[in-house]
Amino acid sequence: KPPNRVTQTTMNKMNRLLAAILSTAVLMFAGTALAQEAPDTLVKRISQDVLNTAKADKAIQSGNQKRIRALVESKIVPHVDFQRMTSLAAGPHWRSATAQQQQRLTLEFRDLLIHTYSGAISQIQDQVLQFRPLRAAPSDTDVVVYSQVIQKGREPIQLNYRLEKHGDAWKIYDLNVLGAWLVQTYKGTFATEIGKSGVDGLIQTLADKNKKLGTSSAKN
Repeated sequence: KPPNRVTQTTMNKMNRLLAAILSTAVLMFAGTALAQEAPDTLVKRISQDVLNTAKADKAIQSGNQKRIRALVESKIVPHVDFQRMTSLAAGPHWRSATAQQQQRLTLEFRDLLIHTYSGAISQIQDQVLQFRPLRAAPSDTDVVVYSQVIQKGREPIQLNYRLEKHGDAWKIYDLNVLGAWLVQTYKGTFATEIGKSGVDGLIQTLADKNKKLGTSSAKN
């Protein structure tokens, strides 16, 4: 006996509705799980993902800058608050800069840091990551995640991260390598350059440096 058309149509609609509901539920669950990710868990996941990808990718191992930059852009950049990093590095000069200057400075500093991350990734070989337990209260919105990079035959490299909570998500806004915080290191450089040629002068200096680094990378 052929199926009733009305019944079959109704079933098809119900199946589509059920599929839509399940898809939405999965997306909502995934979004909630990601939003609730602890800061140390986030850093561990990103770091291990980058390390594993770099070790498994022969192009990255051979120094392919396009592949290295693509890895940085996809795995690291979404979790970094470049505007906060830039504002902290610029110090009081940030508040006196125009919105356009702030945007341009952030973009140039972002590009410089991406070159820095890319250079570090190109050196990945047999490193292993170790993390210290996170000491933070559930209500904290600004934390430090402590880790170190273990390398055979070498002293461990201390690598720590400062993160701030934005809504339900955590963003990295500073790094400490061997005892020196990145923002503090650039703060002095930025102040010197701004003192000589203003915010526009600093932007141009960073743009020139990025252009040089970009040209150098293109040759590899």
